Parts: sequence; C-alpha cells; structure tokens
Amino acid sequence: MTALEIQLNSELFGALKTISSDEGLMKKAVRSLKRIAAQKAKTEDTLSLEEIVRQGEEEIAKGNFQSVAIDDLWK
Repeated sequence: MTALEIQLNSELFGALKTISSDEGLMKKAVRSLKRIAAQKAKTEDTLSLEEIVRQGEEEIAKGNFQSVAIDDLWK
C-alpha cells in the first residue's frame, strides 16, 4: 500500500467516523460508495479504444494476424 493510499484510507475512515452517529448520513455515504463502485466495475468491463488499439498492435507485433484482401472488406 502506497503512502497516498494510506492517507486516503485515513481520510475516508476519519470522515466516516465523523458521520457515524447520524444514520441518515451513513446511509447516504453507503449509497454513494456503492454507486462509485458500480461505475468503476462498469468501466473496467469496457475496454477503451486505446486499449483495443494497443492490444491489436501487440498482436500484430507478435505476428498473430491474418491478412485480408482489400476487396474482401466490402463483401
């Protein structure tokens, strides 16, 4: 765990400790964290265009591709 991660964890738990006595605020915090986690999971499941291009370039560099005649692209 990096120093930044330790600091962020400390800030997160400090903020949770501050609101822990208020049930309504804790529910809001939990809902927000669940929403953030769901967004992260969604983005991790979707490859970015840059990632697709990078993977393609790696495959080409390894020689893992089949050449296609230009005329076959319009069939």
